[in-house]
Amino acid sequence: MTHRIGVFICHCGINIAQNVDVEALTEYASHLDGVIVSKNYKYMCSDAGANVIKDAIKEHKLDRVVIASCSPRMHEHTFRDVVRDGGVNPYCLEIANIREQCSWAHTDKEQATEKAKALVRSAVAKAKLMEPLSTSTIPVIPEALVIGGGIAGIQASLDLANDGFKVYLVEREPTIGGRMAQLDKTFPTLDCASCILTPKMMEAANHANIELFTYADIAKIEGSIGNYTVQIKKKPRYVDIKKCTGCGDCAQACRLKGRVSNEFDLGLGKRGAAYLAFPQAVPLKYTIDSKHCLFLTRGKCGDTPACKEACLQQAINFDQKEEIITKKVGAIIVATGYDLLDPSAIYEYGYATSADVITSLEMERLISSSGPTKGEILRPSDQKKPKSITFILCVGSRDETQCTWCCRIGCMSALKHVYLLREKLGEDVEINVCYTDIRSYGKGYEEFYRKVRGLKTNMFRGRPSEVRNISGQLTLDIFDTMTSKLFEVTTDLVVLVPAIVPRFDATAFARILHLTQSGDGFLLEAHPKLRPMDTFVNGMFIAGCCQGPKDIQDTVSQASGAASRAAIILSKKELEIDPLIASVDEEICTGCGICIEVCPYDARSLNEKTRVALVNDALCAGCGGCIAACPSNASVHKNFTKKQILNMVDETL
Repeated sequence: MTHRIGVFICHCGINIAQNVDVEALTEYASHLDGVIVSKNYKYMCSDAGANVIKDAIKEHKLDRVVIASCSPRMHEHTFRDVVRDGGVNPYCLEIANIREQCSWAHTDKEQATEKAKALVRSAVAKAKLMEPLSTSTIPVIPEALVIGGGIAGIQASLDLANDGFKVYLVEREPTIGGRMAQLDKTFPTLDCASCILTPKMMEAANHANIELFTYADIAKIEGSIGNYTVQIKKKPRYVDIKKCTGCGDCAQACRLKGRVSNEFDLGLGKRGAAYLAFPQAVPLKYTIDSKHCLFLTRGKCGDTPACKEACLQQAINFDQKEEIITKKVGAIIVATGYDLLDPSAIYEYGYATSADVITSLEMERLISSSGPTKGEILRPSDQKKPKSITFILCVGSRDETQCTWCCRIGCMSALKHVYLLREKLGEDVEINVCYTDIRSYGKGYEEFYRKVRGLKTNMFRGRPSEVRNISGQLTLDIFDTMTSKLFEVTTDLVVLVPAIVPRFDATAFARILHLTQSGDGFLLEAHPKLRPMDTFVNGMFIAGCCQGPKDIQDTVSQASGAASRAAIILSKKELEIDPLIASVDEEICTGCGICIEVCPYDARSLNEKTRVALVNDALCAGCGGCIAACPSNASVHKNFTKKQILNMVDETL
């Protein structure tokens, strides 16, 4: 069958035209076999450019379209709509990438033009063999799963719940709140973190459309956009949350009271085996720490467990077991947060060897009125007030050996601490700040920085070489690049501002969700500019610091954006499935099962009666793994068939 092909070439302003002779390319394309018309326009993705394509389709009765422009990741969906409006099947469109793969990659215009001709020639060769495809539909479950109960997860849950959708909010800790709950105040406005976070925590806990699953993990996720099956593993608290009133009698009676390191205070404070993470915890329910509880670890805690004896509500239940809860949802938002780089890895700063070298988050707990020292600034080694405090910024950040990226919050966190310490300790205490560059990029940030600069603070532009502990005094040398002088600083307390890194289990968690990670280990967005909340798995969205370092403002904004993206799916009764997926030639399939093993999306199964591989259209992402693995060539990717690809190769060569 002879097809009528139209070729449309975009200048992309000067992005393509500066290195590719667009007029010569247009003339060349017009003489290719099967090409009926060849045109170019400065911006083919504009309304005017779209009209050029649609008018040509109608005038020349085209049934195949080739567009030579930028990457299909940018505008393939746009051009599909254009050719559909023109009357051509949207999957009879082929895009030749002559911007990223040609113009941007070359400086010699003659050579770039020749390469562009080869790319267009191969695209036309494929277009001749393309088949019209049609989409199918799947029903949508109008419920959502939000993973992570920090400020990002809370915001996303509230937005979806207020839109009328049922939300399951899963948090691995006994309480929601995340990292923000550990903060005392937030920059640059110095709002009380608890004052702005706690009302949102309460609203999420009490919202009719939100079901909380705290002290729980995601065990397994199956299905696809619109219809995910989620297994939630609920860990035993050994406290019946329906009976617990949060009175605290169990914690008071616990025989290990004040003997277990409190992870919420980063080890600066102590708690018992029965504990509440912090006073504003939501839900306000106690938890028995199974790793330390005498009854759970040794089988005996006196004659009777002290906590059980003290609880008048009879809420203590040591018979609780791990529970698996299954839910079905249409969309998933991942907001699992971040970890801080362990400064022990940077041995020269002495974090592992000196108790008086702490992190910025540990300083946050010292400043907080609900912290281990009730807001008093005391040295961990001797519980005395320090007379000199030194901050070291960019610990591990912007470092080729640790983290090449900026943590984005370190500078402002340190400046906030300087301001709060001046308020608490007065001007008698010396405060030093060793920085690489002060990055105060947000609204009101630069003004806050200037304010702190006027608070009698010693600012050293440079990184200290080593923190030495000499007879209980911390000493460090720093070369200040602003004055070109070497300083020796003696201080009582060193505060390290470490890099933000992905969660320790980010890789394992990404495998459960089939999500992609970027080179730095954070979860990868589908496109950094056009789809910053989307992932490569349809129906899954990311928000907050699991995607990359950001402050609270940006985290909340992205969480609301992710909720909006999820709501688009949940508001529909049915969704169209992209037909560019794998299929099976049943006549030659041997039923070997190799494709089932290699499929990362669990989209393959085997018909036990016919011994033929089956494809779940809703799960298949069109990655092509099964096509590469199939020894009998029975796996075929629609409109990316072997014949089409080889035709492109032949024409290119």
